[in-house]
Amino acid sequence: MALVRRNILTDAGAREDYVAGVLALKQDHSAGVTTDRLGVPGPSVPVSTYDQFVIWHCWTMMTPVPPGGDPTRRNAAHRGPIFLPWHRVMLGLLEARIQQVLGKPGFALPYWDWSAEGDLGSPTDAAVFGPDYLGGDGDPVSTGRFAFDAADAGSFAVRIESDLSGMPVQTARPRGLRRSFAVDWPTLPTGADVKSALAYQPPASSTKAADRYDTPAFDSSSKGFRNLLEGWLPREPARPVHLHNQVHVWIGGDMSPGTSPNDPVFFLHHCNVDRIWEGWMNRFGRLYAPDMSFPAATFRGERSGDPIVSPLGPGATPASVLDASALYTYDVLP
Repeated sequence: MALVRRNILTDAGAREDYVAGVLALKQDHSAGVTTDRLGVPGPSVPVSTYDQFVIWHCWTMMTPVPPGGDPTRRNAAHRGPIFLPWHRVMLGLLEARIQQVLGKPGFALPYWDWSAEGDLGSPTDAAVFGPDYLGGDGDPVSTGRFAFDAADAGSFAVRIESDLSGMPVQTARPRGLRRSFAVDWPTLPTGADVKSALAYQPPASSTKAADRYDTPAFDSSSKGFRNLLEGWLPREPARPVHLHNQVHVWIGGDMSPGTSPNDPVFFLHHCNVDRIWEGWMNRFGRLYAPDMSFPAATFRGERSGDPIVSPLGPGATPASVLDASALYTYDVLP
């Protein structure tokens, strides 16, 4: 039976399980993975199950598409059509790890509908950042169950961060989580922003149904729903960030660099992004581009049958994750 992912603000059980699961994964070293094995410089130290996701995300941002290209232009998880399938795989793996560590196979990731906060004026004291949820703003965050206590080895601590080149490195010492609400951008996306992305229509000259999803050059300049949801379009000098990107920038702090999964809000945010994508596919079909007819020399790593970069090795492809309805559904689709 498929799991049902629900709004974290309306499901106290999912909230409690998510917080407990994240804290447990931060303390879980059962896999025996160390920093040197993952290519993180410095002394060889154990890496928690949770921090493996942080490193995976950071490394993937530095993995160019196609191989040999420029990761700041297009990488194996961002700035191209692979953005939505890649994060869908990541969410599924975290969901499975929380199920395992809690012994609750029925656990489903909750989502945070940030557009509801945007519609309310983007309050920095929104309920999701209250002490019973994710804790609030600060450097370090000092409220809620993700607050850091240097005297408590069991408290939530950041141990991996990005260096100036974007690569994962060890922190000089464990530190607290950082957030800076509304400093780099004043507002969250609104419901109208989501509706606008969902309503995107390709130009009349379009000949392929998948052009509604994404189009050449399949990067941060291309037309399509994916680029609108990722947040690179529309290009407006007065508003350079939108939707997904806008949420990262509004939260700031540890949500800004490639190690953004350091902040547990990352997975609630991306679960909502996945929910919006699912709502779009329910409207228009399980469309994806580019397909395998596009040249590998230019698009290998993001075509429909190319392996998604994963710590589990080759397996999932964009085409294979377009329909996840046998695994999970959402309580409400936009």
